[in-house]
Amino acid sequence: MVNLKDYHLDNFRKDLEALQIVLNKEQLCQFMSYYELLVEWNQVMNLTAITDFEEVCKKHFTDSLSLVKAYKINASISVIDVGTGAGFPGIPLKIAFPDIEIILLDSLHKRVDFLKTVIDNLGLKKIEALHGRAEDYAKEKNFREQFDLCVSRAVSNLSTLSEYCIPYVKIGGHFISYKSEKLSEEKKDAEYAISVLGGEIEDQISFQIPNSDINRNLLIVRKKKETSANYPRKAGLPLKKPIILR
Repeated sequence: MVNLKDYHLDNFRKDLEALQIVLNKEQLCQFMSYYELLVEWNQVMNLTAITDFEEVCKKHFTDSLSLVKAYKINASISVIDVGTGAGFPGIPLKIAFPDIEIILLDSLHKRVDFLKTVIDNLGLKKIEALHGRAEDYAKEKNFREQFDLCVSRAVSNLSTLSEYCIPYVKIGGHFISYKSEKLSEEKKDAEYAISVLGGEIEDQISFQIPNSDINRNLLIVRKKKETSANYPRKAGLPLKKPIILR
């Protein structure tokens, strides 16, 4: 069991307060256990370039939880985190909102092994880590248009990311992409792809991560109609040839 006294949590608590998120002792311990596993596994595989405790809290944990600025999370929602990597934003969201149902999807088997270890060690329920490509799972009926919310902090351009993510979202649900301050051109280029995939840009929430000068944009896409069976295209094409207006 993690001893919270081993960690200086004042800054993380301030960030949580700024986001109006309240965690109990068990949840704080889960975050610290997650941090310890992240650092341990990062010694043998490339999970993150950020390992300093304060930076992980700020740039991974708080940043992941900043979703609350754009979306009201309730207990009944189903979520899929596409290209989750080391579990961001999915695992922080699951720790903070334990009643949501969430799928973590990543294409690298070793990362999925890490995620499964985190899930087991933290005792998380109603969460599953899956190995595979977004283009493939989105064709399966148990995943296609089954989620209230799809999130992604992946670094792909927005047109590509939309093709990966929008097919998972129910009509009336949302896809929210975590983007840096350099969103304007990407957003303009992606509007056509989002429309083709059955979505519509609903809003863009721009802010600084609490108690920092780090800029963050959350782009909110609402699913308006079913995604054509033509999408996503076969693995690799969304990245090589993003949907663009010709």
